[in-house]
Amino acid sequence: MNDVKTAAVKAQDSPNSDRLARSGLVSRGAVWLVVGLLAVRLALGGGGKADRQGALTAIREQPFGKAVLLLIAAGFAAHAVYRALEAAVGHRNADDDRKRLLKRVASAARAVLYASFAVTTLTFLAGSGNGGGSNAKGPTAKALALPGGQVLVTVAGLVIVGVGVVFVVRAFKGDFEDKLRPVPGTWGRWVKALSKAGPSGRGVVYALVGGFLVQAAVTFDAAKAKGLDAALKTLAAQPYGDVLLLVTALGMLAFALWSFCEAAYKKL
Repeated sequence: MNDVKTAAVKAQDSPNSDRLARSGLVSRGAVWLVVGLLAVRLALGGGGKADRQGALTAIREQPFGKAVLLLIAAGFAAHAVYRALEAAVGHRNADDDRKRLLKRVASAARAVLYASFAVTTLTFLAGSGNGGGSNAKGPTAKALALPGGQVLVTVAGLVIVGVGVVFVVRAFKGDFEDKLRPVPGTWGRWVKALSKAGPSGRGVVYALVGGFLVQAAVTFDAAKAKGLDAALKTLAAQPYGDVLLLVTALGMLAFALWSFCEAAYKKL
């Protein structure tokens, strides 16, 4: 066991570990970039699905699209490996055992999340999956049918909204900027702006989806639970909805660019 742990520590501390992490951030940025562009198209009166499934479909339809999807899946898988190593032997600079444990649990959750992104991308590429599409009605209906389901769905929606709010608050506190290596010159000022706009854009998306989930729970109507695409289209149907959707889409594009900045400059 000591040999295994030593090998894991060496792997986690190697330059290759950084490459694993950064490739996943590039994949994340690529998907959010396409979703953001699809949302812009919706805001300008176009059609299509502005969610993960829509993004993967749009990429697949391009020249060499299948090869790009394979690279995106590989990036997600690489990031999952990095997070798994971090969960096993990382965060050794944490102040105390409790903080170290919490950080390792968070890393384990991220490992599972990115592994699921890799699997859904590969199954979509193979033609046997929807790429992690965002139809929330079915799971919400099943949850509402459980004993205490209304409370469970309400709590889940509030948690998602809370996560979105935390992203916005942390962005404007400078938490994300602090995790980067110094970026000099004019580009540094752009990166600083993206460190606020990008995570805030992501937070708005989370809050939007979580808000519809709470609405579904309060009204006991699973049809009001919406994934990303349906939430954006509902937003577009509101007064001044096209403007609101365009602002949201720009926030998504900002998060895509922020992901690329993290891939290049994040301290790991």
